[in-house]
Amino acid sequence: MSSTSQRKAQHLQADILIIGAGPAGIAALLPLLEAGRRVIWVEQSAQAGGQIWRAGLPAHWRAQVEAALSHPSLQCCFGHAVIDAHIEATDQAVSLRLYQPAHPNRVPVQVQAPQLLLATGGRERFLPFPGWTLPGITGAGGLQALVKQGWPIEGQRVVLAGSGPLLLAAADTVRQAGGQILLIAEQASRASLLRFAAGLPAAKAAQAAGLAWRLRGIPYRSGTWVQSASGDGRLQSIQLSTGRATWALDCDALGLGFGLLPNTELAQMLGCQLTDDGAIAVDAGMATNLPGVFAAGECTGIGGVDKSVAEGSLAAQSMLGRTGASRSRQGALKFADHLQRHFSLRPEVLKLAATSTTVCRCEDISLGQLKAHSDWREAKLQTRCGMGACQGRICGPICESLLGWPAQQNRGLRTPLQAAPLHLLAED
Repeated sequence: MSSTSQRKAQHLQADILIIGAGPAGIAALLPLLEAGRRVIWVEQSAQAGGQIWRAGLPAHWRAQVEAALSHPSLQCCFGHAVIDAHIEATDQAVSLRLYQPAHPNRVPVQVQAPQLLLATGGRERFLPFPGWTLPGITGAGGLQALVKQGWPIEGQRVVLAGSGPLLLAAADTVRQAGGQILLIAEQASRASLLRFAAGLPAAKAAQAAGLAWRLRGIPYRSGTWVQSASGDGRLQSIQLSTGRATWALDCDALGLGFGLLPNTELAQMLGCQLTDDGAIAVDAGMATNLPGVFAAGECTGIGGVDKSVAEGSLAAQSMLGRTGASRSRQGALKFADHLQRHFSLRPEVLKLAATSTTVCRCEDISLGQLKAHSDWREAKLQTRCGMGACQGRICGPICESLLGWPAQQNRGLRTPLQAAPLHLLAED
């Protein structure tokens, strides 16, 4: 067999494509299979769960997912990344090209269906400050994921800083793994935290109380943020600030959480409209502006597990031609708004980067170099900012926050959507 025929793409067809195996994807999959739909389930990780459940599915979901994985109407493409997407002009079917990053020499897979659900989730938001690229500094969610996967943290001195409940969840994971948590630094004011707690529904208040009990004895400071980090080759110390006072704290690891951002690159490549907040725009039934394309979960706006599950279920009903309101989604959206309102970032954390501070880590471009240009396009052409491995996913939102460059201009949406071997793109 020739090398060309060996690389020829495998073609799969179904009634529905689901991209993402987190809470939204899982919640949508189950009713679709029950209704007899043929589904292709695509997930870049090797198993279902998404970022939030990567250490294992909750008990009430585990049995259902395990049963679904052996369903005759389901084809799983786990461990596959989407590198190209388009809508066929003839029949309006959605067509995606996939490949396996862990096995780059395997043949690509072409999947097609008349309906698509985007459940692509979200990713961590990063904000630069002097020293933020030192080894030992990660996102709070990234730190939590590493620890869940067995990264050795026992005995290390750890600080969690930024804003929002993710700091507490990450701290709980680190604590259970034997890490020594020196401080949880929350940039929101004490007054904001009290108002947030007072507005929590009973169930979430009980969850918060349980988490606070597990973290008892760990120092927690409101109105506090990391101003800079230093170290010889890796993190050794951070400088903390309250706006009135600053002090140094030695540590081995720092987890930063400045909130999440929706993953919308695939949606943009297809032509989906975005909201002013940079999320995929959907109607009351989770439909996008494109016929047959739906979206659910964090990619339609950050709101947590409850929102993702509610939207996944609602999207499945809409794809089946059933209409109806979702009280659970309305409640989840109300909580998401409550969360955003009380953990909004203070102006100080958006002004920490110095002229010499790196913004684009892939291409080693500083804030001063970017300030010499008038917009994202010019900066990209002159400095290669956004042209590295992350393809602007990290530095693009940073430039929006620090320089006011619109996020929609910050991503190149040409094929490939993610880095891929050249031979996969030579098929056409």
